Amino acid sequence: MAEKAAEKTAPKGVKNKIVSAAWQLFHDKGYNHTTVDDIIELSGTSKGSFYYYFNTKDELLNTLSVILDDYYEELEGKMNPGMNSFVKLLFLNVEVHSMMEEKISIDLLASLYSTQLVTQGNSYLLDQNRKYYRLIHKIVEEGQKRGQIRDDKPIGEIVKYYSMCERALISDWCMNKGSYSLAQYSRECMPIMLEYFKA
Repeated sequence: MAEKAAEKTAPKGVKNKIVSAAWQLFHDKGYNHTTVDDIIELSGTSKGSFYYYFNTKDELLNTLSVILDDYYEELEGKMNPGMNSFVKLLFLNVEVHSMMEEKISIDLLASLYSTQLVTQGNSYLLDQNRKYYRLIHKIVEEGQKRGQIRDDKPIGEIVKYYSMCERALISDWCMNKGSYSLAQYSRECMPIMLEYFKA
């Protein structure tokens, strides 16, 4: 009981540490060969911390959005504020797809995407409160003000189209069993897919 109370005052980063460690292990050892103890050890947390946030290892499969949003936050800090807003969108796309290609097992990714098609309730990948959606919205709005992204289309419509294109590229890559580079394909295709919205 005291452990549960202590967790409520623990830094928000504890959950993220567990999630990051889990996904690193899923990539390095495979999902089936990763144990809860492995995750606890790599994350530098405790069993109490793990079971405060997750009942089972399986629940970690629904945390891909946390990994991605952490990376979007990191990339936002790396971008030059003066960079063309349209170029920022392309930069984010290629960087995130490079990270996914290198650090997330394609089989696990394919399984996650397929489960989102049959999941009950809202899909965590479509949660508009995610860092991902807020960042893309911010860049599109900035681009419209700068005259770099067309302003005759609502921001929400452009954000929806952008995210749909990203999911399409990932889904196609998964269906092709990673037989080509996701990052390279995104680098070639995304500018063509977004050209309509370029000012």
